[in-house]
Amino acid sequence: MPKHYDRVMEIYREISDLYAALALMGWDQETYMPPKGAASRGRQLATLSGMAHERITSDEMRGALDGARSESLTADEEVNVREISRFSDRAVKIPVGLVKDLAETSSAAIGVWIKARQEDDFPAFAPWVDKLVALQREVAEAVGYEDEPYDALLDEYEPYASTKETAAVFDSIRGPLVDLVQRIADSGVKPRTDFLERNYPVDDQRRMGVMAAERMGFDFEAGRLDISPHPFCTHMGVNDVRMTTRYSETLPMQSFYGVIHEAGHGLYEQGHDPENEGTPRGASVSLGIHESQSRMWENMVGRSRAFWQHFFPEFSAIFPENSADVSEEEVYAAVNEVKPSLIRVEADEITYNLHILLRFEIERGLFTDEYAAGDLSAVWNENMKAFLGIEPPDDRDGVLQDIHWSHGSFGYFPTYTLGNLYAAQFYRAAEREIPDLSERIARGELLPLRDWLRDRIHRPGMTYRAGELVQHVTGEVLSADYFLAYVHDKYSSLYSL
Repeated sequence: MPKHYDRVMEIYREISDLYAALALMGWDQETYMPPKGAASRGRQLATLSGMAHERITSDEMRGALDGARSESLTADEEVNVREISRFSDRAVKIPVGLVKDLAETSSAAIGVWIKARQEDDFPAFAPWVDKLVALQREVAEAVGYEDEPYDALLDEYEPYASTKETAAVFDSIRGPLVDLVQRIADSGVKPRTDFLERNYPVDDQRRMGVMAAERMGFDFEAGRLDISPHPFCTHMGVNDVRMTTRYSETLPMQSFYGVIHEAGHGLYEQGHDPENEGTPRGASVSLGIHESQSRMWENMVGRSRAFWQHFFPEFSAIFPENSADVSEEEVYAAVNEVKPSLIRVEADEITYNLHILLRFEIERGLFTDEYAAGDLSAVWNENMKAFLGIEPPDDRDGVLQDIHWSHGSFGYFPTYTLGNLYAAQFYRAAEREIPDLSERIARGELLPLRDWLRDRIHRPGMTYRAGELVQHVTGEVLSADYFLAYVHDKYSSLYSL
């Protein structure tokens, strides 16, 4: 009987409960918490973060892990010990005071960011970026890294990834994507989009988004949809998954695809093995793998011709006046318009990756002392011009548009593009194993894909590391070729290239 293992899991489930409480408080902070609650919430988050850190690094946990490694364990138990050991080994290097400082500083920074964005005042937020960079630099130095501090931060979100390897992958797609964007611009094809700028009542937008999420298989008895300045998904357990979106009456597809995207994340969380809830065996592999689920549903499904073959009548029924002079093909072309834009979360699936590459280079520069926070507005605008050929008119739609830096989440952005690459390779595997997948989607049958993803990716939890999971599911190591082939084929047809 693995007694040490049992003690490891008892302690770890307590830690999981603390993180669930932190997630709930974070969700509340960005949805319903009154503005004046920020200071108290910061202290509360710091207290719980410190408690979780103390438990994962405690002598009791370390001793139980040492004992468990010498016990006879099942395959699932070995996964839990392997991953909890990795969490503990990383955490034990970080002083609890630093953990609390990060939690309290980021909590305060979120409020500053919200106000700064509303008032287009980056100088008010810049000192908080400096503070969070300094704190995360302390984390990197404490944890250790092979080549550069950013390695330690990236590893938190995409375990076992390195900055150099990630940069090499990104370099391999930059040229082909820039070339494709230019060829599309030169094609002269301009999809009609005027009908997407009409007035779309928010209640009806919500109805359409909820309908799509339900068709995908999102269980609203185990989750909910709310509003926040920046869409996100979080979870407190398999049966408590919270997602948010934002609405504009003249931008209906912003909320619609926001819901589909976040529901993709939500399906991953609802799809974990409930018997392993609160353990690594019942958790997601990495943020890149997580993002593969949301980007697959948003783009490869939600922006497909097959999807709109089924959903166009639904769209017309919910918005009869706005769709009376619009065809199914026009909607399909409009939601796939390729056009350099200022806002990452509203970008098309080709230029989106250029937004990520821009952020990756800036973040990397912050930790090699190439940039300081005070430089970021100018650097951002210069890079937007170089990467996308456009320049923000203000910081609200420029350097202030993302919430991530107020969280101190440096190293997070690269997982978005890694997610696109994972998604394309996974989706091609799904097409091989479900030969009539496109026809099913055209009939509104989205559950076969949900079930395939649940079986191959969601249920195994952290059994496989990200690279191992890709090989297990697709039979190959990660390759950017699948994503490049996908966008080339799709957009060559749309733009007559």
